[in-house]
Amino acid sequence: MAKKPLGRQYHDATKITPWGVAADQGWPRPPRPPWFKTYPGPKVMLPPPQYQGLTVEQALRQRRSWRDFAPRAISLAALGQLLFAAQGITGRYRDRPLRTAPSAGALYPYELYALVYRVRDLAAGAYYYDPRDHSLALVRAGDLRAAMAHIGLGQEHLVSGAVVFALSAVVDRVRSKYGERGWRYIYMEAGHISQNLYLQATSLGLGSVAVGAFYDDQMNALLGLDGEHETVMYLHAVGVLG
Repeated sequence: MAKKPLGRQYHDATKITPWGVAADQGWPRPPRPPWFKTYPGPKVMLPPPQYQGLTVEQALRQRRSWRDFAPRAISLAALGQLLFAAQGITGRYRDRPLRTAPSAGALYPYELYALVYRVRDLAAGAYYYDPRDHSLALVRAGDLRAAMAHIGLGQEHLVSGAVVFALSAVVDRVRSKYGERGWRYIYMEAGHISQNLYLQATSLGLGSVAVGAFYDDQMNALLGLDGEHETVMYLHAVGVLG
C-alpha cells in the first residue's frame, strides 16, 4: 500500500477518537510556558486604541486582499490600532487576559511582531508587541526589506507596504492542554487573528494581504526564534493603497 502524503498523515494522527487523540497515545503533555514573553530595553508606548470607524458589516463588504501598496507611511496610531485588533487585551477571566481573537481554551499561543518599514515617528526594524501595556519592544533594528525580499520568495507586497506582521506560535501553550490536536487549533487561530487585521486595515482605509509562503527557518532566525518551541506561522502585510 502506498504511503499516505504527509498532510494526510498529520490529519489522521490528530483525529479525536473514542480513545483520545491518535498521536497522543503514550506521549506525555509538555508543561505550559508562560503567558507572555518579555524583551529587555526601552519600550515604545502606543496611542490608546480607538473604537470607531466602519461598522462590521461595512468592513466585511469592503475587505479585499491588496497587494499594490503606495510607498507612503502610516501613523503610529494606525499601527497601534492594527496591533490591538490582532492581539489586544479586552478583559480577564480568572487569571487569563482575554484577547480580541478567539483561542482554544483561552491559551493564546500567538506572539505578534511588527516588521516596520514606513511608520511615522518610529524607526525601521522588527518590534515585539506586548499587549499587557500596548507597547513595542525593539527586537532588530534597521531596514529589513532586503532580507524579507529573500525570505518572502520575492513577493513584492512583503516589502512595498508600511508594515508586515509576523504571527508566531508558542506551541506548547496549546499542546500542554490539547496534545497533538493542539496543532490544529494553532493553525485555526492564525486565521482568526489575520481576519481581525484585514477588517481593521479596511476600517482604517488601508490595504492588507495575508501571506503563507515564506522560508520558515530564515523567518524565525530574523526574529531570533528557535523554530521549535516558537515558530512563525503566518505573515500579514499592510500598507497605503497604491
